[in-house]
Amino acid sequence: MYRFFVRPGNICGNDIYIEGQDFNHIKNVLRMRVGEELSVVAEEDTGMEGYAGAESGENAESVGGKEYRCEIADYEEDRVHLKLRFIKEDNVELPNRIYLLQGLPKGDKMELIIQKAVELGVFEIIPVQMKRSVVRYDGKKEASKITRFNAISEAAAKQSKRSIIPCVRHVMSFKDAVTYCKDMDVKLLPYELADMDAMDKTREIFGNIQKGQSVAVFIGPEGGFDETEYEQAAVAGFTPITLGHRILRTETAGMTVLAWLGYVLE
Repeated sequence: MYRFFVRPGNICGNDIYIEGQDFNHIKNVLRMRVGEELSVVAEEDTGMEGYAGAESGENAESVGGKEYRCEIADYEEDRVHLKLRFIKEDNVELPNRIYLLQGLPKGDKMELIIQKAVELGVFEIIPVQMKRSVVRYDGKKEASKITRFNAISEAAAKQSKRSIIPCVRHVMSFKDAVTYCKDMDVKLLPYELADMDAMDKTREIFGNIQKGQSVAVFIGPEGGFDETEYEQAAVAGFTPITLGHRILRTETAGMTVLAWLGYVLE
């Protein structure tokens, strides 16, 4: 079933309206007919609302909102008019807010990372400029990239039936990223120089994460963390963990941690 996100003002009792690009997509691309069913989630229940004033590390026992099951009533000039059939209360979100801090990778890897991280349940993605990051974004390029990144997040949220659209924030410096996580409950840093025989410790760390705790996962770019960055992160409370005896690419490491978190938390 197709899923779309709307603003709260577009939900008026049993009448719901979809506008903009989604209107065109439903009518002219999907060619959906009157009477066909689709799913709607209000943006006030998503990760896209309220970020300017949100506190990092805020605990959330339940993340996500209601799913409105609707059918197409008719097509108006610039919007789709839906009729509410029922509200599905089941929560598909993880019981924890997972923040992925991703060192800027080369090429188009960031797009793949965002897509897969959203599928795996991430709450927010923070691109981080680090010493070993080859990629550098200037003002105009960054704005364009972040717009595209958030569009990828929205598409992935729809595809995976998420009840939120994870926000991709603007690129942060390493210092700002560490500060952003200061109040988070659990801070994980996969490190290729960590004790490779400490998998039992890593397993214990994951097993001790409580539902409702905020979790920050810091992934380095190609080449990993500079030694000074690792030391600063450790001082800020990040715990080094091992992902095993194999060295994982930057686009694989974050997905591994997110998959492990999904397993232990769900």
